[in-house]
Amino acid sequence: MPDPRLLELLDSGTRRLVRSVDAMTDAQWREPSLLPGWTRAHVVAHLTLNAEGLAGALEGVHEGRPVPMYASNERRDSDIAELSKASPSVLRDRFLGSTTVIGEWVEELADNLAGKVIQRTPGGRQFPAGDVATMRTREVEIHHADLGLDYTAASWPAAFVVLLLDSRAGADHDEAPFVAHATDLDRSWEFGTGGPTVTGTASALAWWVTGRGTGEGLTSSDGAVPRMEPW
Repeated sequence: MPDPRLLELLDSGTRRLVRSVDAMTDAQWREPSLLPGWTRAHVVAHLTLNAEGLAGALEGVHEGRPVPMYASNERRDSDIAELSKASPSVLRDRFLGSTTVIGEWVEELADNLAGKVIQRTPGGRQFPAGDVATMRTREVEIHHADLGLDYTAASWPAAFVVLLLDSRAGADHDEAPFVAHATDLDRSWEFGTGGPTVTGTASALAWWVTGRGTGEGLTSSDGAVPRMEPW
């Protein structure tokens, strides 16, 4: 079983997301999200299919058979586009069901199976089953903010912000290097080696390093906050 603190972070984040989705009017489903080219229905469709894909992969891990998360990148994209066309009631119900299923599979993951490899697509990127709880938590929190409702990056729990910055930082950062310094936590993260120091609140830094926004509320020691590639 994953760390109970991570499970609580996922569970509480999912509950907040469910409340936001439940409260959306029919008109809001078809309005643009903060993601270019995607309505809020697209975001919820993605969250639904992400949960179903991860749950199916974990079920395969438990049964000793390889189950890729998605059949292909093209199929993933077309499935999101198709599901986004469903009525709000149908999409809402499928979304709610998917959150229950992924939550159960994450909790049931046995310690001896955490190292089993899951393929995102057949022959594509791989990740250990033990990473699913963290991956899903990121999906839930980031895309909740992407809905463009009242929930923003500033609403993220501090524990999630640290989780996100921890997972994004490191020597394998392949863009221009920099140091992110969170003024409210008095903590820094290195992205690559060297580079300027980008300063701001932890949530503003976390939002920016996912490639969202233009660095609002941040300052850089060399005068210019770089633009991050979308994650």
